[in-house]
This record gives sequence, C-alpha cells and structure tokens, in this order.
Amino acid sequence: MNVNRRLITALIAITAVASITGCGKKVKSGPLDTAPAITAPAPTAELTATPTAVTAGDQVVLSWRTTNANSVTIDGIGDLPSSGVKTVTPAVSTSYHLTARGDGGTGEATARVTVTAAPAAVAVVNDGAGSNMTAEEQFKANVQDIFFDYDSYDVRSDAQGALSKAAAYLATNNTVKVLIGGYCDERGSNEYNLTLGQSRANSVKQALIKAGVAESRLRVVSYGKEKPFCTESTEECWQQNRRAGFSIDR
Repeated sequence: MNVNRRLITALIAITAVASITGCGKKVKSGPLDTAPAITAPAPTAELTATPTAVTAGDQVVLSWRTTNANSVTIDGIGDLPSSGVKTVTPAVSTSYHLTARGDGGTGEATARVTVTAAPAAVAVVNDGAGSNMTAEEQFKANVQDIFFDYDSYDVRSDAQGALSKAAAYLATNNTVKVLIGGYCDERGSNEYNLTLGQSRANSVKQALIKAGVAESRLRVVSYGKEKPFCTESTEECWQQNRRAGFSIDR
C-alpha cells in the first residue's frame, strides 16, 4: 500500500509540473529585420537646338545630354544614345521632345525650332558687266568662305582680302542679311567641335563688324563636324572642313 501511494503521489506531481509548463505564456516571433530599399536616382535631360529659327530647307543641330537613363528617345526621331548631336531639317515649326527613362523614373526636355517658308523665287539682277546673275550668285561671288588652321578660330592673314571684298559687297547691298556657319573637321568630340565652330563663326562676324557691317545683319550658327564638305580622312579634306561659310539669311 505504501508503494502504491508513493507512485500515485509521484504521478500527481509530474502532472502538475506539466500543467504549469504548458500554461506558460508563448512568445511570438517578430518580423525579421530588412535592409532599407535603395531608391534609384531620377533621370535628368537637356536638349538644345541650334539655331532656333530657320528657313524651310535649312538644317538644325540638336544636342542632348542625359544621366541615369536606360533609354532615350526624341519624338519623331527614335531611340538615341545617352548624349550626342544630330542634324535635322524641319519643314515646319517643330517642338522636339526628348524623354529619358530609367530605374528612378522619367526625365524630359523640349527644344522649339521656328521655321519660316522659303522665298518663292530669287530675283535676277544685272552684275554691271553685261551678264545676268541671280542675287544668290552675286552673293556667292562676293562673299566667300573663310578657312582656319587646325584647332584654331583666329582669322588668318590670307583671309583679309576675302573679308574686305565681302564687306564692300554688303555695304553696297545693305538689305542683305548674312548667316555665318562655323564648321570643323572630323577630329574631336561633337561637343568640342560645336564650341569651336561657334568661335570660328563669331571671329568672322567680329571681323565684318570691324569692317563696317552692322551687327544686326549678321547671325551665327555652329555646325561642328556634322556637315562636312569633304569626307576623306586627309589633311587636304580636313582643311576644306575648317571654315566659316556664308549664306543669305532669309
């Protein structure tokens, strides 16, 4: 009997301990720590058009730069690299819209170009020597391109005669306005050559102003290396492309 009582007492004690343990408060596991999300930088976009006003048929240089973009497009042109330069010939006034898309969102830029209609006809005038020339032909005969040394925008001494002839013609034909385009050879980046072409055009503009041509009659534009006159990679060809070219500004 004593043995049975001891067994019963032991069983009761074990049951009580198990009950107390089972009623203990359960601890819920919390969420695992997670690293903060990394936000991708938003794309940026810049777009310029040079010049911003042209006559139908004239060319315009688009220059763009973007950052943090996976894709870059200009409406009506298509996919493009993240930065660059492109020549276009708008027939009507156009707003060029650039979109840069990346992991951080979208960046946009717009450049507006105003296009005026080309003149219907060119007048024919007498050159005083018995032959008829168009106004365009007279202009080309008297206002001739100026050439430059490599990586330079200084007007050379051998260009002074051509500049004097141009200034004399413009003094006689005082209603003619002039567009001066700056050109470069193929060497160097697009951005560098656009700057160099602008400097060349400005140098010739200042020389004509010094010779007596009104500044209001002169407009400059840089084409960089986008409109070469010669496409061979030779010094003779590069020299042809290093110039300031003239046209009547309609």
